[in-house]
Amino acid sequence: MPRSENKTVPTGQRVESFLSEVQPSGKAGDARALDGLFRKVTGFEPIMWGPSIVGYGRYHYRYKSGREGDFLATGFSPRKAALSIYIMPGYADFGDILSRLGKHKLGKSCLYVNKLADINLDVLSELICAGLEDLNRHWPVEPT
Repeated sequence: MPRSENKTVPTGQRVESFLSEVQPSGKAGDARALDGLFRKVTGFEPIMWGPSIVGYGRYHYRYKSGREGDFLATGFSPRKAALSIYIMPGYADFGDILSRLGKHKLGKSCLYVNKLADINLDVLSELICAGLEDLNRHWPVEPT
């Protein structure tokens, strides 16, 4: 059986170059603020995953099916519609933390936030830490 490869992989793109091109300016400011927050909370240097995801830390997974690969531990993408915040891989229920976060929408393993002013950044920091701790119980998280 052929092994499928992840479509989202680390690239050589510089994070600063990517962040300098984010538009509009309000989203660019939020992206820079998220970068600072993720650096502080995780202690990891960011790398680009694919063309638009800023990732912090990485982990290697191997499923019972035999599929394996590497993926970012946590990160964000300043998408046109919303800021996508990746809390990987979605094993735990963070409902108690999310109830204190502020205005957001929830995906399988990411949050969608229109702007940072809509959420409590201290609670987001708590959520990032909780997500990394949970992920590390399943797959060891390594620095990037």
